[in-house]
Amino acid sequence: MPFALVALAVGAFGIGTAEFVMMGVLPQAAAELGVSIPTAGNLISGYALGVVVGAPALTLLGARLSRKTMLVLTMSMFTAGNALFALAPSAGVGVFFRFLTGLPHGAFFGAGAVVAATMAGPGNRAKAVSMMFMGLTLANVVGVPLGTLLGQQFGWRATFAVVAVIGMAGVAAIARLVPDQGRPVAGQSAVLEQLAAFRSPQVWLALAIVTFGLGGTFAVLSYLTPILTDVSGYSPTGVTVLLALAGLGMTAGNFLGGRIADKAVMPGVYAALVGVAAVLGLFTFTSGNKVAAAVTVFAIGAVGFMVAPIMQALVMDKAGGAPSLVSAALQSAFNIANSIGAYAGGLVIAHGLGLLAPNLVGVALAAIGIALAATLGTVDRKRPEVARPEPVPAPVRPLPQPVPA
Repeated sequence: MPFALVALAVGAFGIGTAEFVMMGVLPQAAAELGVSIPTAGNLISGYALGVVVGAPALTLLGARLSRKTMLVLTMSMFTAGNALFALAPSAGVGVFFRFLTGLPHGAFFGAGAVVAATMAGPGNRAKAVSMMFMGLTLANVVGVPLGTLLGQQFGWRATFAVVAVIGMAGVAAIARLVPDQGRPVAGQSAVLEQLAAFRSPQVWLALAIVTFGLGGTFAVLSYLTPILTDVSGYSPTGVTVLLALAGLGMTAGNFLGGRIADKAVMPGVYAALVGVAAVLGLFTFTSGNKVAAAVTVFAIGAVGFMVAPIMQALVMDKAGGAPSLVSAALQSAFNIANSIGAYAGGLVIAHGLGLLAPNLVGVALAAIGIALAATLGTVDRKRPEVARPEPVPAPVRPLPQPVPA
């Protein structure tokens, strides 16, 4: 595998830390900004909304740029957004800065997924994409727990200042290690070609599967810290360890999902979504026991993030010859899932249904995802499969040898 994937993984690590560490420092941010936990959940939803808007918009605006240039620009925007958020004077301004930080997220992963798949070549595309996303999952093993601990000791602002530094490292790594990819075909035809992929009902169904299937996972993950402290009885330090355990589960799920996606995409989708529904329902009963809760937290991370590389491979298959915009749209779907999950979980808590109510919301959303996957399977059997896109031209200069996320 190309060593340049490390640079993409560094960028993914920074993005993953910024996105998910908010869940770990949510109580500290709520207390300092003078708002309730459900209201502070808007800091999660605001970022997700930025991804939803920015993924297609920046991808289309950057259609004439080389993918390497796109990666550098989006990572620079991400870095600036985190620096601004660390200085936010109020919750409202913080939500706005989180929105700005989320704008480049989808465009970065959309371009990065295509670059990773191109460098790896046929037969290894999903594995290469999963290696890039390994940075995202490792963020949950290292970045989120350490960022949470940093926030507990020095305040949530220190956490996001460090995230901005990680973003700067990502910019430098991409500029140094990722080879030039050349410019895509410029002009209106390139944009129309990207948009044409959305004529496929399979593409829309795949995006909907992600939105609802992963929405269930985020309904629980968004409020995992208060659940573990108030229901499971963990101390704040213990929660840091549990967040690392969830990250290990995400890493394992991402690794397994990448290998499943190269062999059996739709069976993998069904298995992952059924697993999400099962473990979220189980968490309602296991959260009261420390050991059982810890095991379930690992399982939630594993089955939830097994979905990511599988769905990435699926939508690239359905996109035909225009994978960049569809890959970016997938990031929008992931973050609509994040936003829906955080909102729905906060809503049931705010209405007095308790901290375990988001588990049942998660089961319901995952069940919708399963139904949509079954619909996609039916459509696939009735419609001819879209041709798998040919890899884009090879890099213009040799890659460092030897040849994550």
